[in-house]
Amino acid sequence: MDKANHKFRWVIFASVLVAYLFMSSQRTAPGLITDQLMRDFSVTASTIGLVTSIQFFVYTGLQIPMGLLADRYGPILFLIIGTALTGLGTIIYGVTTHEYVLIFARILTGIGDATIWVNMILVLSMWFNQKEFTRLIGIAGMTGSLGFLLATVPFSVLIVSLGWRGAFFTAGVVLCLCSTWLYFIFVKKANQPLFVKKEGPREKITVLLRRVCLNRQAWALFLCHFGLVGGYIGFIGSWAVPYMIDVYGISRLDASQLVLISLLGALIGAPLIGWLASYLGAIKRTYVVFHLMVLLCWSTFLFFPNHPPFYILIILFFMIGFGFGSNSLTFAIVRQTFPVTESGIVSGFANTGGFLSAVLLPSIFGFILDYFQATSGQIVDGYYYGFFTPVIFAIFGLIGVLFVRVGGTGSLYQLSKRN
Repeated sequence: MDKANHKFRWVIFASVLVAYLFMSSQRTAPGLITDQLMRDFSVTASTIGLVTSIQFFVYTGLQIPMGLLADRYGPILFLIIGTALTGLGTIIYGVTTHEYVLIFARILTGIGDATIWVNMILVLSMWFNQKEFTRLIGIAGMTGSLGFLLATVPFSVLIVSLGWRGAFFTAGVVLCLCSTWLYFIFVKKANQPLFVKKEGPREKITVLLRRVCLNRQAWALFLCHFGLVGGYIGFIGSWAVPYMIDVYGISRLDASQLVLISLLGALIGAPLIGWLASYLGAIKRTYVVFHLMVLLCWSTFLFFPNHPPFYILIILFFMIGFGFGSNSLTFAIVRQTFPVTESGIVSGFANTGGFLSAVLLPSIFGFILDYFQATSGQIVDGYYYGFFTPVIFAIFGLIGVLFVRVGGTGSLYQLSKRN
């Protein structure tokens, strides 16, 4: 089958995106029921914080191993199993009556979630040519933001209708059905093997990992993702709402609406930036522009000693979300500069950078807030100095994109020799 010219590739694309949509929604959906979990399980906020964050720790830690496995055995098996594990973890989350099982459920969900992005990239690389890939990776990034959006009002309605247990059980069943559908599409209809048997001697994992860790291009892509993802997911997903409540004195509902504005920016930015980079044929220059834009937006918070005017805040939230949509270009550069046989581990390495920053930023920001509240009692000062964190992260991202090489495909070995 000529995959790059076969019409069935669009069925493949749509099927994987639907699975990604529901999987990404389960990253943030538990945040809707924090108070209910504390009441039903009689646990503290710190326990709920552990339950919430454990998925991201697991996800981050598995990105490089998943890239290695995907390169060695192909992406199809891991897509199917990962979707099923996310569904199973979500079902367990909805039916358990013990807090330790809640943690186990989120670990399962994190393992499953860790499979989706790297393997989705490999599937798109196999079924679409380079120009199509650059456009479609933006749509894939938009789907992740749609998943976050799905975990707001729509999932809240489902919780009201079915109760939180019924809502999570239903979401888990849907994900298990998605896993079954992926098996049917890939194995039964497209006649793709679950395992890819590669001929010839296999390189030792330690040798390959060492080469990745010594490769300038891989580290540049790591920093690109580190600079964009942590600021957006880390801040918007943790401190954005408290910031607006504490500093601007608005209600939680109004603050949540501003978060939706940022999500809207990401929804628009991801496909538009992907299309723009493909149309111009200038991935690096496009990426540099949006890294600069995000750095300028975060730096704007430091230009106002108290806080930016509210109308500027709205613009900043939208533009930060819009700029976040450019993060998919990281993987377009991976596709352009590395062969498919090595793009899994490089994609996993780059994605580790993004979610490492998403894990670090809330903790660093929270530490700064605690320090200023304890020493001066002025939480507004804490927020002001806290914004140095996403600014520094964005500087790392800009450094990364400036060191990126584009044009021409070479193996890790060849790129290492050039570097």
